Amino acid sequence: MPVCREFPQRHAFHISREELRMYVAISDLRESLARWRLWMLLGWLEIRQRYARSRIGPFWLTISTTVMVTSIGLVYGTLFGQDMHDYLPFLAVSLVFWNMFSSVVNEGAQAYINSATYIRQIRTPRLVFILQVLWRNAVILAHNFIIVVALLLIFGVRDFRALPLFIPGFILFMLNSAWIAMLVALVSARFRDLPQIIAALLQVAFYVTPIIYRPNSLNRYAWIVEFNPLAYIIELVRGPLVGTFPSPLTWIVGTAVAVVGWLVALMLTGRYEKRIPYWV
Repeated sequence: MPVCREFPQRHAFHISREELRMYVAISDLRESLARWRLWMLLGWLEIRQRYARSRIGPFWLTISTTVMVTSIGLVYGTLFGQDMHDYLPFLAVSLVFWNMFSSVVNEGAQAYINSATYIRQIRTPRLVFILQVLWRNAVILAHNFIIVVALLLIFGVRDFRALPLFIPGFILFMLNSAWIAMLVALVSARFRDLPQIIAALLQVAFYVTPIIYRPNSLNRYAWIVEFNPLAYIIELVRGPLVGTFPSPLTWIVGTAVAVVGWLVALMLTGRYEKRIPYWV
């Protein structure tokens, strides 16, 4: 009779909880990306509903951003003694991308809560609703980017060789915005007071991040910028557009924050993915 071999020891096939959670989260992300038609359609429909019966639609945001850039540029440019030739493009890029970042985070905190009907009734990958937020704000960014292009055409670019760096910088910017939205969406679904806290924290972050002032303006308090990861994330997209090369430290911080943030966000998503329908 043939000799029956024993089944391999159980621990050889053992999968840790962390690996299982990461697998669940990555599977959710893969399935969400595969359903790109769904989150693009949901995001586009939300934009159309928001600006229904409006003749110029999302361009109202472009107009309001233009007014903000002009007013803040004239006031703070005069107060800081800035050269408008350099300050206005700097301010426009900063405000346009900060507005996108803050919108992604604020709307990301409400992503699961606002989609509670879909989550409770239909088996849908969770990260579809995060991608919906990113896509919707990317469309709005495309409208506001007209301001940046116009100012760069008027005032010129300091060094055109830096412009190609905008592409990897924008990818890192989006990756960092995405993991923060994933994290706040998950925690906000559990703790409903968190969206208000996040909105308040973003107000504080706006003032401690070099948006309306240059990073080297804080002489005695330069550490506020040096230890602020948002300053590096904004600089990744702002530097190439205004014609400056982001420092190696900027790339290192932006990449490190993205890698660590995505690992944490995926781990928590994989752990609490099944609890979201009960929380919302």
